[in-house]
Amino acid sequence: MMGHVTLVGAGPGDPGLLTLKGKKAIERADVVVFDRLVSRSILALIPPTAKAIDVGKRVNVHPVPQEEINQILLREALGGANVVRLKGGDPFLFGRGGEELELLAQHQVPFQVVPGVTSALAVPAYGGIPVTHRDCCSSLHIVTGHQRAGKALDIDFDALVATRGTLVFLMGVSALPQICEGLLKAGMDPNTPAAIVERGTTPAQRRISATLSTLAQAAQDHQVVSPAISVVGGVCALADSFDWFDALPLKGRTFVVTRPAARKGTLAQGLRELGAKVWEYPCIHTTPITPCPPLTAALERLEAYQWIAFTSPVGVGVFFDALNGQGKDSRALAGVKLAAIGPGTAAALKKYGLTADYVPAVYSAQDLGQGIPATGTVLLPRAEEGSPLLTQALTQRGIPYEELAVYTTHYDNPRSPELREALEAGELSYVTFTSASTVKGFVASVGEDAPLGNITGLCIGHQTAQEAQRHGIPVLIAEEATIPGLLRLAQTLQ
Repeated sequence: MMGHVTLVGAGPGDPGLLTLKGKKAIERADVVVFDRLVSRSILALIPPTAKAIDVGKRVNVHPVPQEEINQILLREALGGANVVRLKGGDPFLFGRGGEELELLAQHQVPFQVVPGVTSALAVPAYGGIPVTHRDCCSSLHIVTGHQRAGKALDIDFDALVATRGTLVFLMGVSALPQICEGLLKAGMDPNTPAAIVERGTTPAQRRISATLSTLAQAAQDHQVVSPAISVVGGVCALADSFDWFDALPLKGRTFVVTRPAARKGTLAQGLRELGAKVWEYPCIHTTPITPCPPLTAALERLEAYQWIAFTSPVGVGVFFDALNGQGKDSRALAGVKLAAIGPGTAAALKKYGLTADYVPAVYSAQDLGQGIPATGTVLLPRAEEGSPLLTQALTQRGIPYEELAVYTTHYDNPRSPELREALEAGELSYVTFTSASTVKGFVASVGEDAPLGNITGLCIGHQTAQEAQRHGIPVLIAEEATIPGLLRLAQTLQ
């Protein structure tokens, strides 16, 4: 059976600039062939069952020649795979996408193209540079500055200068002196505003503004490296006024997000929107305990409980999956009151059309146990290693309870040299903790003997903060134990 190839433009670096169609294509892929400029967050969309093939190139270093890339696409498609060719920027703008399709067309392999946001427009925009402006120019010209080894630049500088438009040069860091010299010799004003934007649309972005006559030296002085885009034209004079990206409150800060992979998206996305560099590093994952005879038995006699107290959204999901598995739904809870440890857990109940009857003012296990207005038996479907503070509080109040371990927390990444090295080098600003178990998972990843005082923990609640402090991690605590609360805390950081 013949496979299929989809050429997908991954955009210039910011994962938020990947198109919806591109995202769907990646999620459905059997094989993904990707370049080095595709962000880690986009690569995380690749299904765990898919084969991921790295064919990344660097300047003058091509570990997988273009001809071999073409053959990989053909071979995988002929083998019946749904192949995604993932390329930085737009695949047809100096991306050699056309060359890759030629071989497929010759062998009648079906393909389609998903355009990407091109760096030629996005990077200047993130640098505060509108590539066109009525007062400055009436045309835009995108030029490759790539210089093949041993060959001179093939650019008609006289024609470019005659256009009097904005000039955008891609892949031209090493050739920047020749580009500037060529424009000057063709008669362009040496004082023409110019800029080079390094690692555009990512939190590591730098914009160096200069003039045409000083741009090459400025890039050298600031040790600009690829990928970088150069812009020449009057629009560059607007960069300081229009620089919205560098003004984001968390620009230059690096956050480690430790939430489980299935639930990390909202927090990571919110931090990125504030300008942060986000290292998505799930330290835990949960699995339901199946079969779970105690839960099965409890579901058959729900009338025996006055309250059901949930301590996490995971517990809510496991409980209702088991309930539905018995052919029942929320109606089976008639007469039973529901408690939730916090807004996130209450929101999980809302998905089943249920409103929590009690949520403590302070979102912790201890406060849940101290405040739940129960007199009869409380059912506690929760993690295998649930906090003893909840059951201790119920015991002290003389409230009977039945505790059910319905899911297990697993600690991922037992050791990460890469994460530890970044911590030791002081490259990590903050780590977000949404539970005590994420603290334990993070510490397990970097090691108990790591310099944990080098990073500040942003904690969703006091119980989580206590666990972080136990390991010597300085902490800040969100005023509200929710993901929006953590994001509001992040915005206050100086």
